[in-house]
Amino acid sequence: MDELRPIEPPDERFRKSDRILKRPHFRQIYSSGRKIHTSLFTAFVVASDRVSPRIGFTVTRKVGSSVERNRCRRLLREAFRRNKALGLGLGVDLVINAKRELVKAPYAGVEAEVKRMFARIRS
Repeated sequence: MDELRPIEPPDERFRKSDRILKRPHFRQIYSSGRKIHTSLFTAFVVASDRVSPRIGFTVTRKVGSSVERNRCRRLLREAFRRNKALGLGLGVDLVINAKRELVKAPYAGVEAEVKRMFARIRS
């Protein structure tokens, strides 16, 4: 008789290896990346040899105060972290530039945009 094992949830950690941190990497993605525009952000996408996507965030002062910019980063980071399993198999590096509209957006809206972005990258 087989034992019933609980289904393990996908790894939702946001590791350092999931992030783009260095300025030269950001610049390379901006210069050679394909743009994906959404109502809340613009994503720059470049193919990579990785198995899972890697991401970086930029939120300029045009978006708002430091509190608003940090909220935008938190929303984007959480939406990516919880949905990065959708991007598994997508060997891409992403840089997301937040737009002003992201400040007032609810988390559900941000998460929906991230899911749509992954779908557009896959197609």
